[in-house]
Formats: sequence, structure tokens, C-alpha cells
Amino acid sequence: MVQIPKPAAPPSPAPRSVPTSADVARLAGVSRATVSYVLNNTRAVRISEPTRRRVHEAARELGYVPHAAARSLRAGHSRMVLIPAPSVPAGRLYGRFLNELQWALGRLDYTVVQHGTIGLPGDEAARAWAELRPVAVLVPGTGLGPEGVAVLKRSGARAVVTVGPEAVEGAHALLMDHTSVGHRAGVHLYERGRRRIGVVVPEESGLDIFSRPRLEGVRRALEGTDGSVTELPLGYDEDSAARLAARWRGLGLDAVFAYDDEYAMLLMRALQDAGIRIPEETAVIGADDLMLGRLLRPRLSTVHIDLPSGRDLAELVDRAVRNPGAPLERHPALGARVVHREST
Repeated sequence: MVQIPKPAAPPSPAPRSVPTSADVARLAGVSRATVSYVLNNTRAVRISEPTRRRVHEAARELGYVPHAAARSLRAGHSRMVLIPAPSVPAGRLYGRFLNELQWALGRLDYTVVQHGTIGLPGDEAARAWAELRPVAVLVPGTGLGPEGVAVLKRSGARAVVTVGPEAVEGAHALLMDHTSVGHRAGVHLYERGRRRIGVVVPEESGLDIFSRPRLEGVRRALEGTDGSVTELPLGYDEDSAARLAARWRGLGLDAVFAYDDEYAMLLMRALQDAGIRIPEETAVIGADDLMLGRLLRPRLSTVHIDLPSGRDLAELVDRAVRNPGAPLERHPALGARVVHREST
């Protein structure tokens, strides 16, 4: 048997050398220090706009990317802002806020990293975050305690900011009290003549940090009146909504605050399918003021929620990073107002 020899493998291309800041400096005709000032967006040194353009053009031509670890060593800290990924479904409203925040932090030369630590309790999660050595950590929701804050600060975090209902010792805080959302809804329904009000409490895991304060807000709104509040557990699926709608008339309710617009749309469709007229028999109000609520018939009344500005939060982070010894800042950061439409 004649064997056909295999062709020789082509020689591997020589690995390309990684471009350095010195290469960028030579191509741009400037010093390495100027390259560092431009690409690190150093504010303390004035660089002319033509020089900045030459440096950026040279870096793009060479494919040069600054080394984050080296930059951190020079600065004494990283530029990473860590945001734990939410353990609950993040709605459109939170998504818009997060996009604005990331854009604003990027403008201030920070890198935003979302970290998944679902299943870890707050202080244990803080140890996982600390391993990445972020310069700042923004913690939504609850769970982080003073011990976790201390772990993060010992690892080099200059700013820890919590976004939730309560402040945490050692951390800056944006205080978001969802009780006001339920209170606005309850007052609105009562003023519209409704007296037997149901409040949807989602069965989805993790949403109780929002739903329980909203339920309490409705109860406070009706406290001392002739109105009553009925808690309504509801899963986010059509079967769960249909089962609730099937026993609706037996509940004797004339209004419902459905936690948010998505649950309101789900329940409203089920009530209409069961022959219950809205708002004649039952008034329905949601929260978040989503565009889809305006497209329903009848159009959905809602509680419009004003979240904090992503730009303001980014500036708070930057202040804390630049001056970690400054007094802690605590800001109320949730506004709520009713938008009345045809469903109530």
C-alpha cells in the first residue's frame, strides 16, 4: 500500500506584540506621561484638544488598550464600580435607571461591573464582591449589614452605597420607601368612593421587599376610615389570575391595587374575561406608569414613581471615592404620584 504523505502544517504566525503606551507616544509624537494623562482622563493636568485627538487616534490605530491593573497600581485603587445583579425580576423602570447610572459613571471614567451573587446572604456576598477589589459598591435592596460594609472597606472600597428602605451603618444611602407608593394608591381609591380594596401581593420570590411596604401603605391610607383591605396573593401567570378572577365576586371587592402595572394588566384581563366591568364593578390601579398601561382599554390608572437620577447617584459615588473620609450622605430617593385614567 502506498501511503500519501500528509502535507506539512503551515508555520504558525508569529504572535503579534502587544502595543504599549510607549508605542502610542512615539506615533502621536508626545511623552508617555501625556499618553497616560489623556487615556486616564486625568483632570489635574491641562492637555490641548489637538494633542488629545492625536493620542486617541494613535491608540486606535495601534489597538492599544490601557492595562486596568497597572492603572490601579498607579492610582492606588481601581476604577471599578460593582453593582450586584438583582435577585428579583428587574422591571423596565429599574432597567432605565441602571442604564442612566452606567452611562453617568462611564462619563466619570468608572467601569461598571454587574456581579451575580444570587443565593448568598448579604454579608457573605460582600466577601465575594471584595475579592474583585472594587473602588465602590452599589447595593440595591436589603441584606447587607455593617459587617459586610466593613469587609468591603477593608478590601479597598472607598464608597459603599445602599439603595433600599433603611440606612446601613458605615454606608451612604438612598432611602426608597415603597410604603408611599401603596399609600398614594389607597388614598386615590378611597377618594374615588371605593371602600373594599384588594391589594395584590406577588408570589414571585424576592418581591416581598417591595410588595409588603406597598401593602402597608394601603393599610395606612385606610386606617381610621370605613374602608377595608384584603390581601390577594397572585402568581405572575394567566392561570393564577383566572383563578382569582373566578372567585372575585365572592370576595366583595370594589377596587384593587395590583402592586404594579404588569400585575394590573394581568389581573385586569382576567377580570374582563370573567365578565367583571372595569371600573364600574371594580376599579384597578397599578404602579410604574408603563407605556403599555396607556394602551389598555380602559386605560390603566397608575402610581408614577420617580427614581433617583442616575447622574446624581454617579456624582455621589465620585464624591465618596475622592473623599472617603467625608460624612455619610443619606438621601430620600423615591417620589410617587397618582396618574388617574379610566380604570379607576
